[in-house]
Amino acid sequence: MTATLRVTLVQEASGLDPAANRRRLVEVLDEVGPDADLVVLPEVFARDFGKAGSDVSAYAEPLDGPFATAVAEAARRHDVTVVAGMFETSDDPERPWNTLVVSGPDGPDGPGAASYRKIHLYDSFGYRESDRLTAGAPTPVTVDVRGFTVGLMTCYDLRFPELARRLVVDHGAEVLVCPAAWVAGEGKGHHWRTLVHARAIENTAYVVAAAQPAPRYTGLSTIVDPEGRVVVEAGDGPTTVSGVVDRDVLVGARRTNPSLANRRL
Repeated sequence: MTATLRVTLVQEASGLDPAANRRRLVEVLDEVGPDADLVVLPEVFARDFGKAGSDVSAYAEPLDGPFATAVAEAARRHDVTVVAGMFETSDDPERPWNTLVVSGPDGPDGPGAASYRKIHLYDSFGYRESDRLTAGAPTPVTVDVRGFTVGLMTCYDLRFPELARRLVVDHGAEVLVCPAAWVAGEGKGHHWRTLVHARAIENTAYVVAAAQPAPRYTGLSTIVDPEGRVVVEAGDGPTTVSGVVDRDVLVGARRTNPSLANRRL
């Protein structure tokens, strides 16, 4: 069990060319991997959604496909855990899963590997993600990253506090990782900040949220600590930002505010 976890958030737009996105993934990990324990890239970094309502089924891959393999190889090479989003082939060939793939230093079959299929699809603000994607089973997923229990969420999941609570209370999550492609619009940056802070404060957990940048998305990738303090926050443009998750801060917050223990159901 380690005392701290060095985290880097990659706020970069994915394009429509999967091969170019894989090359950029490798470049980014070559740049930041040696200085981090955990690197988080945005939702669907393997290939962007494209025009709203587009059919993305042609870009779905299995978990041993080119994108997940590139993630695993980069993670192994830099002795780091990588979280990144992709479209995964599902039981419905026309509606893939929106999946986070996680790979650690021991590769895709090691103890630091996992995958999470987005539970809550973005049928909101005029979008219909469920027309093109399949929702994952409502089963929380956690992974161990250097002794920290990390819970996985994706974008719109952030609006559903029960998922974060289950990850923390039922599965022991200390850090909530939320890659996103948070669509820009009036008030959307405020929603993003508010929800990230709420999930951190109410669960006395770190929230690590990596988003795609403007102009299509909000950016504002951030790490918020269990007391709601901003560890680091990006602007809206392409960038990388880094911060440290500190176990002493986590333990202290839960001692000062034992709200999880005080729950009455």
